Amino acid sequence: MAGVFAGRPGAEQLRALTDTCVHCGFCLPACPTYQLWGEEMDSPRGRIHLARQLLDGAPLTPGVTGHFDACLGCLACVPACPSGVKYNEIIEETRAVVEESASRGLVDRALRAGVFALFPYPRRMRALRGPLRLARRLGLVDAAARLPGGLGAMAALAPPLQRRVALPARVRARPGPRRAVVGLLTGCVQAAFFSHVSAATVRVLALEGCDVVIPRGQGCCGALARHTGRDALARRQARRTVATFTRAGVDAVVTDVAGCGSQLKEYGTLLAGDPQWSEAAQALAAKAGDVTEVLAEFGPLAPRHPLPLTVAYHDACHLAHGQGVRAQPRALLDGIPQLRVVFPAEGEMCCGSAGVYNLLQRDTAAELGDRKAAALLATGASVVAAGNPGCVLQISAALRRAGADPAPTVVHTVQLLDASLRPGAGSLESTAWLA
Repeated sequence: MAGVFAGRPGAEQLRALTDTCVHCGFCLPACPTYQLWGEEMDSPRGRIHLARQLLDGAPLTPGVTGHFDACLGCLACVPACPSGVKYNEIIEETRAVVEESASRGLVDRALRAGVFALFPYPRRMRALRGPLRLARRLGLVDAAARLPGGLGAMAALAPPLQRRVALPARVRARPGPRRAVVGLLTGCVQAAFFSHVSAATVRVLALEGCDVVIPRGQGCCGALARHTGRDALARRQARRTVATFTRAGVDAVVTDVAGCGSQLKEYGTLLAGDPQWSEAAQALAAKAGDVTEVLAEFGPLAPRHPLPLTVAYHDACHLAHGQGVRAQPRALLDGIPQLRVVFPAEGEMCCGSAGVYNLLQRDTAAELGDRKAAALLATGASVVAAGNPGCVLQISAALRRAGADPAPTVVHTVQLLDASLRPGAGSLESTAWLA
């Protein structure tokens, strides 16, 4: 075997995966980039064909690299495929080779290096809060958002800063009895900018009868690296996460970030070739779940109180397509009295967030975000709910561009559950009883 796959372990397994594609075309309507451009090489079956060519020794040209870079990794094609093609494994394995071998321009290399020197590290992300607050007061964030490329994209997506919540190491079930002991993955971007969402997750789990353990020393789960082809980094971060939650001794590992949940459930595959970690990785993957998945499995315990709102629910890709978690968040929202849930047209279509895709492929991400914003505005909902912080940022930015007045408020699904369990609590960010 010649070319970029020469001598690479797993190349024959990847070839076998590509062989399962019969090029039927059922993936085409599900693929966001094919829908935008109608380009065969920017469809799942087209990218599988390119991967097969690389396996056969074809050169990795800039054009081929561009087709793989343009894939959002949204996985909408996976449930759409009647042949059961594991496109998720194909794209991730191919991307790892592309990331190692591609010849990129200086600006692209610098942007990617900057993203991965910052985003997977919660402490570094938290250190940005002060400068970001000052820059917003001085109007520099809005000015930077008009810059081209990744820096402008970061500024355009920067969220309003919520008060950061310092979560305790453990929160007891209230009022009892205890149904389970669960560990919460706090993530990286989530820990820095969405700690109020994690606080809501903790409150809901505790009110539903769970002791919640928040292990110290945890960090990025490896999702951002894995989905961008940086496998060595992804494996290091996965090992750290496995070690952290194995020591915690919890019954389940819960996340409120769709991309993180999808990654946790793939740890058994990611670390399968590591004799020291494979067994523990499989054990963690088996007990990982999204917060809505875990709550739906337990069933309601605490009384729900009315929320007279119309809410448009957005399916985060790595929740719906990556984990197959669709019914659970809908059922939980349906259980809130007076809450009316509506669904946008093209609900299966990615919003354009896709990890760090909206930083690396700004124009395409913005086009998808604008398409999603138009569909959400057409529902007439006053609130948009999503199960992933990246989606919250992306949709919020797209709604700002749309200029809707008033624009719907974009929240995490768990924040609505939290509000329904705590009538009269005032702020959704109230944390007084967490300690």
